[in-house]
Amino acid sequence: MFAIETKTLTKKFKEKTAVNAINLKINKGELFALLGTNGAGKTTTIKMLSTLILPTSGDIKINGLDILKDRQKIKEILNVSPQETAIASNLTVMENLEFMAGVYQIKNKQQKIDELIKIFKLNEVIKQKAKTLSGGWQRKVSIAISLINEPKILFLDEPTLGLDVISRKELWKVIKELKGKITIMLTTHYMEEAESLSDRIGIMANGDLIDVGTSEELIKKSNTKDFEDAFVKIATGGEL
Repeated sequence: MFAIETKTLTKKFKEKTAVNAINLKINKGELFALLGTNGAGKTTTIKMLSTLILPTSGDIKINGLDILKDRQKIKEILNVSPQETAIASNLTVMENLEFMAGVYQIKNKQQKIDELIKIFKLNEVIKQKAKTLSGGWQRKVSIAISLINEPKILFLDEPTLGLDVISRKELWKVIKELKGKITIMLTTHYMEEAESLSDRIGIMANGDLIDVGTSEELIKKSNTKDFEDAFVKIATGGEL
């Protein structure tokens, strides 16, 4: 059984096809990066996989559960860390964690919060209001919050967008520590990030899933010298 499986997954907005009959299988515990230029269909795909919007046609199974029949059960086993930092700016870091633990009715609330504080090294900012934090700390808190319900599947949408190099590398370290423990789907515009973090990479363009493989496989298949060139060649249909 796969963590995520789609069959001819399609989403149309009136006459425009945003996602065009994609077939995808993601293994449990895998970190899968979904890449593509703006408008390629990545965000729409993630919104469908995370139950935010329903497909026009096709099938989605999350841990063997059907997206239409078992939508509520699926919501309980996944979470999303969106591009926009999802934290309450006027609450402290601790208050943010406590609030979301309450929303999800976490039974071992304090134990879970302590665990996240340790993983993300939040002790030094735990009493600060979220709005006073740097961008890097805000992203860390946002991802910590998305793990509060112990999801089996986590969607990370542009987790390091706008961060400086040091903050980005620190966040990579945290994400790498999660690999194998939960299934992660990541979207990013940073080629180095996808190459460094992911087990496999999918490349989308114009609503189509064009290719899937490890970074090494995609470099070899496209006959290019590095992954950035491989992405450009695959996404543009052979042009460099």
